[in-house]
Amino acid sequence: MAGLKEIRTRIASVKTTRQVTSAMKMVSAAKLKKAQDAILQIRPYAEKLHEILISLSASLENVEDSVYTQNRAPEKVLVILVTSNRGLCGGFNANISKKAIELINTKYEQQLRTGNLEFLCVGKQGERYLKHRGYKVVANENSLFDELTFDNVAKVAEGTMKAFEAKDYDRIELVYNQFKNAAVQVQTAEQFLPVEMEEQDDDATNFDFIYEPSKEYIIKELIPRSLKIQFYKALLDSNAAEHGARMTAMHQATDNATSLIGDLTLQYNKARQAAITGEILEIVGGAEALKG
Repeated sequence: MAGLKEIRTRIASVKTTRQVTSAMKMVSAAKLKKAQDAILQIRPYAEKLHEILISLSASLENVEDSVYTQNRAPEKVLVILVTSNRGLCGGFNANISKKAIELINTKYEQQLRTGNLEFLCVGKQGERYLKHRGYKVVANENSLFDELTFDNVAKVAEGTMKAFEAKDYDRIELVYNQFKNAAVQVQTAEQFLPVEMEEQDDDATNFDFIYEPSKEYIIKELIPRSLKIQFYKALLDSNAAEHGARMTAMHQATDNATSLIGDLTLQYNKARQAAITGEILEIVGGAEALKG
């Protein structure tokens, strides 16, 4: 059995750890509220924007003329992996990184084998994960989470859109954690470019709107804006999911530390009782020896 001093040291160490995890939990809980509000506010806007885009494209014959909707054979592929800059958030980073690897192994195995698959990382953890396993990371945008604003994100989105327009890539995939609630994140992989135009349901009600300016002009302006909003929403989703995952992980760590302190305290009391009993037996034995 460990000595009393060693057990006391361990109890003090675990208590310090519990203070750290408890503080991190509270910080993440505060940040989660702000991040959750941001993603819940932008989702309806992004969905309505996409709905308008589909409605307009369904009434146009030459929507495929847009460079962002051109379907090309995916010879060169870019995967944008969104993770966090810091750890201590459970399986948040590992799970989404595995999702990205699963995507390329099932969908882009040929491009990976020929060296035509590259990664753009948003988040240090994902970049470290990929480089450690030998995947090709061409760039990172880890600073986006330092100041997560639409203007900053739009610049990165524009860069990827220009790369697609210049035919540097034929397909761009976006892999990120979608926020569901504080305890649940949904690993999501969606095609960023080219834009997939969904067909409207024939039974859907068609309204005869008057557009000013023309439908063609509106859709030309709408597609780039929709792409930027989609990219921004993905980062807001990941940001909220990260704080939720960290809050949950730190809550569990705090509970585990409390349980461990209880076990160590019981062990300490048993060791102390054994030591006291031993001392009493020594005193009684000495007294008996003096009588003899």
